[in-house]
Amino acid sequence: MQKVFITTLGCKVNQFESAAFKTGFEAAGLEIVSAQDTADIVVINSCAVTGSAGAQSRKAIRRALRMHPNAEIIITGCYAEIGLNDLINEVELTGRKYRFIGNNHKDKLVATTLGHFDAADDILPGTIRMAKDISRLPVKRFSERSRAYLRVQDGCESFCTYCIVPYTRGPSRSLPLAEVLDQARIFAEEGHREIVLTGIHLGNYGRDLPEQENIISLLEMLSTSTPEVAYRISSLEPMEIDDTLLTLIQERNNIQPHLHIPLQSGNDVILSRMGRRYTTRQFRKVVQRCRQYLPNGAIGIDILAGFPGETEEQFNDCRTFLESLDFTYLHVFPYSIRPGTVAADFKDQVPGPIKESRVAILRELSDRKKQRFYQSQLGRTLPVLVEGKRNSEGRLKGFTSNYISVQFDGPDSLLNATTTVQLIDLEKDIVFAERTENHEN
Repeated sequence: MQKVFITTLGCKVNQFESAAFKTGFEAAGLEIVSAQDTADIVVINSCAVTGSAGAQSRKAIRRALRMHPNAEIIITGCYAEIGLNDLINEVELTGRKYRFIGNNHKDKLVATTLGHFDAADDILPGTIRMAKDISRLPVKRFSERSRAYLRVQDGCESFCTYCIVPYTRGPSRSLPLAEVLDQARIFAEEGHREIVLTGIHLGNYGRDLPEQENIISLLEMLSTSTPEVAYRISSLEPMEIDDTLLTLIQERNNIQPHLHIPLQSGNDVILSRMGRRYTTRQFRKVVQRCRQYLPNGAIGIDILAGFPGETEEQFNDCRTFLESLDFTYLHVFPYSIRPGTVAADFKDQVPGPIKESRVAILRELSDRKKQRFYQSQLGRTLPVLVEGKRNSEGRLKGFTSNYISVQFDGPDSLLNATTTVQLIDLEKDIVFAERTENHEN
């Protein structure tokens, strides 16, 4: 039996697609192995969203070449789209057998690897910018995770000045509603009790479909057709969050009260240079509306530090703006140059040490906001999805519906199941809970 090792970098969409590769290889009779095993085939699902992600992708390829000396190397993902020629040169120097699979041909990756398709020169890059349909990538089970990711949309047409993703993922394409529902039912039948809806630009779901579905109608259908599953939304642009969506989340017990909203800068001049299509005033109103409908919901925010031209005063504006918002946590990233994007040619790049200092300041702010939110939730009784493994102290662990990481004692029967806990105590960033009588096995 041939052995396959799959390594995945980057976003939830990549993780879903790698789960589909696993499903395909296992259906063909191959064994999926861990990094410590010697594999016959290695699949690297790469990322290129930041300079660091690209470097990690190259490192993963070099590690695979070293750790699996006789394996065929399959490279796919966003870094394979933008760094194809450099990667070809690097792999060819080793004399190893390899294939490159473009993002819009990921549905052919398993069959191509097993020799069922011809790929000229072992490269199947495709033309991602001309892609019209989303790749069909059915998944049987999402690894050993308690939750599953369900990719319902791919591609982006926003072309923010800092972002390479529209060039690596192509235009927006949606998975038809019937196929989304089928995949959700499969996950439910396999025992997943939470599904995270994901996409490159999730809020664009349905705009290319003849049925004119959208993210709200999708959530309505999913929450009704599989009521035993809780749904979580991975990320939505601020201007895609309206009263209709918030009312639906408020009314449906199985849509988690958790929104992740990219801001990127808290200064209007920088937002305009980024190509973002809203102002800080509009963003503030969105957060206020979220808090009005979901007073105990989790609100996460993406922020970029050190965008070209960001002055100390503009950064301080951003920090002050964030201080004034009622959110739960930040995902903070330093700006990194992506060749091929508009911002890569901006002349006023911020020095690395200044970016690092700004990132540290914003992460400290995030820690304070998270502590305040966690403290406000003590005493509440909340559903929690228990993960499949205990922590190092032997406690059960998981995330509540409003995305609080908790630890508590309980039997093994609760692993990968949903139960109910009361939040008891907060020590540093750890919330300790106690299981209540109202629970599911």
